[in-house]
Amino acid sequence: MTWLDIHNLEISAIPPTTRSRLPDLLDEVRHRIRRFGFSKRTEKAYTDWVRHFIRFNKRRYPRELGAREVELFLSWLANQRNLIASAQNQALSALLFLYRQVLSVELPWLSGIQPARHPEQLPVVLPIRSRRSDPG
Repeated sequence: MTWLDIHNLEISAIPPTTRSRLPDLLDEVRHRIRRFGFSKRTEKAYTDWVRHFIRFNKRRYPRELGAREVELFLSWLANQRNLIASAQNQALSALLFLYRQVLSVELPWLSGIQPARHPEQLPVVLPIRSRRSDPG
């Protein structure tokens, strides 16, 4: 399933009960973020990640999803979307916030997911000729 396929899901294919709960869930995420005093940018980022997670899982309600769906989503971000480590970690933080603070579901397997690592950058070593301080 591609990113475009996820965005083009037919609304009619979504059960009405799930369809009606999703806007309420995003409103609840916003409400909790404001209550915690997070910034507007964090609010936007977290609600966007929650929305992407729901769309990735064919608009199923997050309470119906488990460890497998979260791991598939995070793996998809890393492998298919080639997201940088900081964006992957932000998505993980948004899902942790969703499950812990909004849905009040403590999931021990979610705490065990390791954050993405930034690639190690090797120092650039110049040859001796290139290190001359004399430009001429």
